[in-house]
Amino acid sequence: MTQAEGARIGRSVLFTPWAARGVALANRFVMPAMQRGACAAGAPLPALADYYRRRVQGGVGLIIGESCAIDHPSATCQPAAARMAADTQAAWAHCVAGVRDAGGHLLIQLWHEGALRRADDGGTISPSGLARPGQDNGRAATLAELVELREAYATAARRAQDIGAAGVEVHCAHGYLLDQFLWAGTNRREDGYGGDVMADRLRFPAEVVAAVRAACGPDFLISLRFSQWKEVDYTARIAPTPDDLALLATTFEVAGVDVFHASTRRFWTPEWEGDPRGLAGWLKAFTRKPVIAVGSAGLDIDVMATFTGSDEPRPRVAETMAEAERRMAAGEFDLLAVGRALIGDPDFVAKVGEGRDGDVRGFVRADLGQMEWDADIVEGAHHE
Repeated sequence: MTQAEGARIGRSVLFTPWAARGVALANRFVMPAMQRGACAAGAPLPALADYYRRRVQGGVGLIIGESCAIDHPSATCQPAAARMAADTQAAWAHCVAGVRDAGGHLLIQLWHEGALRRADDGGTISPSGLARPGQDNGRAATLAELVELREAYATAARRAQDIGAAGVEVHCAHGYLLDQFLWAGTNRREDGYGGDVMADRLRFPAEVVAAVRAACGPDFLISLRFSQWKEVDYTARIAPTPDDLALLATTFEVAGVDVFHASTRRFWTPEWEGDPRGLAGWLKAFTRKPVIAVGSAGLDIDVMATFTGSDEPRPRVAETMAEAERRMAAGEFDLLAVGRALIGDPDFVAKVGEGRDGDVRGFVRADLGQMEWDADIVEGAHHE
């Protein structure tokens, strides 16, 4: 690395150290959970462990493993989905060890599909049997089933702790189970766990976090990924007002959350009119805890456009990194998650740190169908 190439590392807040709950990072980059389909019977294949390790070698200090279903029959019926169960622990331990040996940390993301589960077997449960307002799927969970689910989250977290994971991330976003509790449109319960009152809708997700904290003790890192938008409704909001967002932050902080992961489709989009702060920036104003921002870092179209649109993503590395630097320096968030851009180039962080933004290999849709591209064939083929 030349002196010129190393300029960003010396000046950018993105390349300053960060630490919490025993997780020490050399920079502020995180790889968020992304479904790669490299699991068999719920256990990650060796290729997934190699994939995680390779991103650490490319400069990412914190890896969040792909959504991992808790061990409950209602959690998922996707054949390629990851699970955290007694018979998958050894394979996850291999992932944890690979990341650790490369100098990184791995969080296991705990997940339940709720009413987005697609099976006509009577096993789909959620707060109110609603996948979205007006769209029934499955049935409302009983109070006894809420106890089962809460314990299943805690058990999954203990299993992650037992194999050496640095922590867990509780998936509370994008319209899945815990997010369905937070969203008034899908939570119409009248038993103190739902309805129009935000505090009631927060109750069960906060109990899940508290159960994980009680099961794993004070030194285990707990991240919470949440979103306003849902895969079934981009305009949805669990927190219609800043006051609602403040209550969310306070409630989860008391329950035991160490890090908030504010999921947006574009991290720079203002959350409320008249203020330039995104969701992460608003949340940061209401919590003492670190905040991760995520959404289209390095690219020109958001994640859902990748799946539903026809245009190929184009790199926007320099522009989005400059925006992230500015906002992080202003105190809007503490860490930046980079998703699809890291699928496209495992050395994204190293290249950005060396000032080689133009050398980043751009992500394309075809990358979703393979764990790694052939560097000998396509190195540099997707530069803009």
